[in-house]
Amino acid sequence: MKKVIYYIIIGIILTLSGNTVIKAQDENGSAADLLELSFEDLMNMDVTTVSKSAEKQSDAPGIISVLTKDEIKRFGGTTLKDILERIPGLIGSTVYMTDRSIISARGDQIQASSSHVLLLINGRPIREALEGGIKSEIYETFPVNIIESIEVIKGPGSVLYGSDAFSAVINVITKKVDTSGVSVEGQVGGEGAYGVSGSATINAKDLNILVGARHFNKADWDIDYKYYDEINGDVDTFSYTIPNKGSGAFVDANYKNLKLMFSYNQWETFYSVTDFASILPFPTYGTSFWKKYFGDIGYDFKISKIWDMSLHGTYTKSLFENSTWPFSNRDSYEAMGEWTNYINPTDKLRIIFGGLYNYVEGLEKSVSPTSIDTLTDASRYSLGFYTQLDYRIIKQLKLIGGIQVNKVKDIDVNFVPRLGAIWNPMDAVSVKALYSEAFRAPSINELNIDFPSIQGNSDLKPENVKTFDLGVNYQKNQIHLGVNYFNSVFTNIIIQNRTLVPGVGIYDNIGEVKMQGVEFEGKYFINKKIYANGSLTYFTSKDSSDNKNVTPIANLAIKAGISYSSDGVTLSLFDNYQGSLDEKYETQFNESPGAYNSLNLFAKIDLNQVLKLKLGKELALTVQANNLLNKEVWLPNWGLAPGTSIPFNRGRTIYFGLNFSL
Repeated sequence: MKKVIYYIIIGIILTLSGNTVIKAQDENGSAADLLELSFEDLMNMDVTTVSKSAEKQSDAPGIISVLTKDEIKRFGGTTLKDILERIPGLIGSTVYMTDRSIISARGDQIQASSSHVLLLINGRPIREALEGGIKSEIYETFPVNIIESIEVIKGPGSVLYGSDAFSAVINVITKKVDTSGVSVEGQVGGEGAYGVSGSATINAKDLNILVGARHFNKADWDIDYKYYDEINGDVDTFSYTIPNKGSGAFVDANYKNLKLMFSYNQWETFYSVTDFASILPFPTYGTSFWKKYFGDIGYDFKISKIWDMSLHGTYTKSLFENSTWPFSNRDSYEAMGEWTNYINPTDKLRIIFGGLYNYVEGLEKSVSPTSIDTLTDASRYSLGFYTQLDYRIIKQLKLIGGIQVNKVKDIDVNFVPRLGAIWNPMDAVSVKALYSEAFRAPSINELNIDFPSIQGNSDLKPENVKTFDLGVNYQKNQIHLGVNYFNSVFTNIIIQNRTLVPGVGIYDNIGEVKMQGVEFEGKYFINKKIYANGSLTYFTSKDSSDNKNVTPIANLAIKAGISYSSDGVTLSLFDNYQGSLDEKYETQFNESPGAYNSLNLFAKIDLNQVLKLKLGKELALTVQANNLLNKEVWLPNWGLAPGTSIPFNRGRTIYFGLNFSL
């Protein structure tokens, strides 16, 4: 399989030539003359995440990767997590119980959670208060059929986004409404797999509404899980059929300057806490259930020709429980108000400033067959003020500066800065040198939980990261090439310290971790029909005791895809290769984590175009084949004792679908 990857990358390099014009596609995938853009314009379209306002990707003060509408259409994907794994520097991962679907950025999974990545929907943050970052249900059940594009800032983003914007900020941008219509899709696969999704749009002058929903049941996965019985001194096995199913819904409504968003997501799958399997009277494995409600209301003001203002109120409610020990039952929410200003006094100067207030509250209980115990019942507020400006000194050079001042209840005032420069030595080349810091405030459980095996710590300090990025990008006609170097130093890392009291994890700020690496990224439209992309990420990590490879993420990742799309026919292949892990992650029982390829195929035939039918706007057959090489993937049981693994990705699954839209 490695040869396939190499051949694809070599093919990209050998065909880097030519210049033509591509016609952008409308929502239904048909050719549209109204957006006839050059390749250069198409591949350097405006992004909004880095500065909270539109700017060219090459001019944005951050290391940013964009998954475009065209790429999403070409390569498909059953879940948001599947789609995110195609982005350079991002990889899917997991932990043993509460955060089973994780996206790691640049190898940073120091935490046994996804709390170092901030997720946005249309620029608004979704946070989970008790553990500090669970997004599993959204990654697995968000309606992918309504996604327009995805922008990812790699590196700190706390200056404008606050806590959790630590190693990356992922912004999922939904489709723009310009017509009214309805679309439905059904999928079926082996081993009980099926899915149904739909969307509707309403375009009525000043009122625009987008509605999307889906239910998806991935194929069941039968496993035999082995663990060591400390009491009897032998190996025990339990059998389990892993469920992987959930539903999601999303609504986006805009009336003039008023914006409303709402989403609901719920998901269930398997978990295992095998460290305690042999000493408890209850099973320590079972099914976990997540639910998340998200809502946002915003209003934009035009103060003057040079001054725009926006107000937002954002609410996220997270629920979690599991079927057996430790019988967790969680209920938490975050409410946030934010005020943002955009001032452009001249063509060369842009200023952003604003403030925000957060209030979080969380309750966790252990609801066992014999008792109900309250583990956490706490609340917390935080305040923040931020500003960022960029000034173009000369045509070829822009300077960036910014800072956020934040105050979290019972924690000292904290400052995080951003400094940088963007140099354009020639029209097609941009060089970015950036220094950024970010923080993550301790979660409610990290401060307060009181459980026999896990104890909170009210004296915790916020985690901090300092990152230097140096990137060079070439973007001309249908070619985009980039190389980025990053160097990050993480301090005050919050972990469950098990060295203080045997058998008890006490949350504590421990030492520092240094990570550095390089990322290569390339995109190329060979012609209007054929598109190829590829990336390579390599990083190293070590802690203050000089221990290396301190995260359960492979040092090397190679990704490559190639796609053909023309006259109603799309055929695409994408491979995600993850290299070997350090030998300390090998296991005595179950499959050891190791190198793997995740090769996926997506094919689509629009019968209206191929057979010259006139049945609605689109009538299409689809095939989505995941993990074509049919190799099960097990990952380190991160967060528990070393030497164990946990199932992550089952073997090959093929979904056949039918799409219809009016």
